[in-house]
Parts: sequence; C-alpha cells; structure tokens
Amino acid sequence: MKSLRQLLMLSAVLGLVGTGTGAAFAAEPAKAKDAPKDLILKGDAKCTGCHDEADDTKPTMLDLKPSVLAIGKTKHGTRADGRTPTCTDCHGESEKHVNHKGSDKPPKADRTFDKKSKTPVEARNDACLNCHQGGKHMNWQSSTHANRDVACTSCHTVHNAHDKVRDKKTQTEVCYTCHKEQRSQMNRPSHHPVPEGKMQCTSCHDVHNDNPKALIKSSTNDTCYTCHMEKRGPFVHSHQPVTEDCGICHQPHGTTAPSLLKSRAPFLCQSCHDPLSHHGSAVGQPMPGNTSKFQTVGRACVNCHISIHGSNSTENNGQVQSLRR
Repeated sequence: MKSLRQLLMLSAVLGLVGTGTGAAFAAEPAKAKDAPKDLILKGDAKCTGCHDEADDTKPTMLDLKPSVLAIGKTKHGTRADGRTPTCTDCHGESEKHVNHKGSDKPPKADRTFDKKSKTPVEARNDACLNCHQGGKHMNWQSSTHANRDVACTSCHTVHNAHDKVRDKKTQTEVCYTCHKEQRSQMNRPSHHPVPEGKMQCTSCHDVHNDNPKALIKSSTNDTCYTCHMEKRGPFVHSHQPVTEDCGICHQPHGTTAPSLLKSRAPFLCQSCHDPLSHHGSAVGQPMPGNTSKFQTVGRACVNCHISIHGSNSTENNGQVQSLRR
C-alpha cells in the first residue's frame, strides 16, 4: 500500500514537471513569434515594426515622402557589406519617437532629412560624413555648398534606388532647382551639349571640393583643357586672356553669340583692344586701300586674326595670317 502511494505521488510530480516543461516550450515559440524581425537592415526591427509596407507606397505629387523599404535596393541596404549603416546610425536612437504611446502624432526622430526638417544642416551632414568623409568628399566642409548650408540630402535621395543627381539624364533637374540662371543660359543658341544629354553638370563641376566655382580641376583653364586640349599650347605667341582665364571671353553655360563668346566681335575684342590704335582707323571705318568696312563684316576681327588662342607663326606676332596666301 505504501509503495502504491509513493508511486502515485511520483507520477503526479512527473506530470507537473512535464506540464511545466511543456508550457515553457509552448511559451518560447509564442515569444519568438511576437518578437519583430528585421526586414532589410540589421537591427531595423526597431523601426520597421511600425514603418513597414504600409509606409512603403509609391510617392505621388501630393505625397513626396520617400519609399521607406526601397532602401533595400540601394547600396545603403546591402547587408553583406559590413559598412552598411542601420536606421539609427542616420536617424539617431530616437527613443521618444520609438516609445511614444497614444493616438496623437509622435515626436520626430532625432535626425530628420525631409525638406521641412528642423534638424540643423550640420547635424544632417554629419550623419553622411560619418562614412563619406574620405576620397573626393574630403574637402566638403570648405566647399561653397557646405558654407551656404546645403545639406547632402538637398541633392541626394538615400532611400530611393534612383538618385536623380547621380543619373546623367536627370542630374540637371536637381542642379536647376537652385541654379535657375544657368538653366536659362543653357537654353540659348550657343551652349555646351548639356540639354542634349552628351554632357552633364558634373562634367565640369564637383560640388564636393573647394576649387573655385566647384570645378573638377584647380582652375578654369585646366577644366576646359580636359576637352579642348588643342587650346592648351604652349605657343610661341600666346593670347594673354587665353593663358589667364577662358572665362574672360567665353560664357560656358550658353550665350547668343557663336562659340560661347560673351559678345560678338569686334565688340568683345574692343573690351581690351582700343580700336583707335588699329592702323589709325576706328572699327567700322574703311581700312587703308579698301572700300568695305570688313572689320564689322563676317567674323570681324577674326577675318584676319584667326589664331586667337595662340600661334607659332612669325608673321605679325603670330596673330594675323597673311591675306596674300
């Protein structure tokens, strides 16, 4: 009888233990099921628990909010790269935003990047410069755009797989947002082939450096010579404005005069050369031995001075080619 009683007690104890163990095993899957999982980035469950597919809608003209989960299609969403940042690396821990309870509108994240953001530009840029500090971005802090409180996100879209400023076809749209004068100049008859899509703003400019006019080279001439190398020389007889700055005579964004000249000859030439000292005859008056006013006909001064960028000729200081040839 005593042995039967002990056996029943042992069975009850084992039953309780089994029930407890079973409950524990049953609780673990439930707990794991409730735990939010990362959708794209490591540790993004803190954010994607709320900002999920419901926020991942295609932007419209009325709602320009970027697609949140579209970051997975960009380099910032590459999990295989250990350098890939997380949501909090850019937006901050944002504890007040995360822990907000209630139906009212939650407070903003620690760092926001939209057009209405109240986060200081310097703080927004710091989020980018934590990774993009070296290389060609090294001199960003001393660049013109940085000194005028332009944020990285004023031009770049991080969450979108299509960054307009990095696309040759759409880059000018981003630049023209601020540089409206250059838009007008590019629509003039004489212009670089930017509207045609053969060039883009970054063919000549790099906004991340501190060069004059944000040029890709240290000077205007060096930038122009990357394409117009035949104007580089050296020449025996050089035209001084050419060696100083191409921009003295040319407006690279566009003009109404041929060859991107700021004005037509002879008026452009007269801005430096006094016409009264030219063979004792003013421009527009007949030259000695001629009856036509060819100084203002055709290409004007360039009718004779055809090597205006420089020449190795020994005739007339290399500028005028003999008309007897």
